[in-house]
Amino acid sequence: MQSDLENMFDSDYLPYAFAVIIALPFLVFARKFVYDFVKLKKQEINFLAAKNNSAIKVQALERMTLFLERLKPSNLVMKFDKNLQPHEFVFLTEKNILEEFDYNASQQLYISKSSWQDIVTCKNNILQSLRKTYESLTENSSLEDFKTIFLMDYLNAPDYIADTIDNLRKELNKIT
Repeated sequence: MQSDLENMFDSDYLPYAFAVIIALPFLVFARKFVYDFVKLKKQEINFLAAKNNSAIKVQALERMTLFLERLKPSNLVMKFDKNLQPHEFVFLTEKNILEEFDYNASQQLYISKSSWQDIVTCKNNILQSLRKTYESLTENSSLEDFKTIFLMDYLNAPDYIADTIDNLRKELNKIT
């Protein structure tokens, strides 16, 4: 037995065995370092993706809030020439609302389904109110009469636009 042990130490494999014994801890350490580095990079990528996604959601909420602000009757009645006839004002206002809504339609990808539905409902309610107000006018009614009736109808109803903006604000608070 003694001679086998002596033969093993005198063997040509001794330098290789010694190198493996010395290199093994370094290999384990290098493997752990690479594994931890890859793990941290994945976390960084996920963090940056979430941050970028949050920024897009915030921008979408900002754009839709601006749309809702523009949709308020107090802002709508300030648009266009004062010399228009009520039917011209209704036509131009409806066209403007629909164009802006179409322009912002892609924002529905970044906000909640319920918030988007609230925005669609606000748009539809304003369009319906415009038509209803126009239909209630007499032949002699001026644009100022139309605007007054339109504003009063909105003021006497629940403020669904402000409620929708509050819901968007709550959605924003969940993101940030």
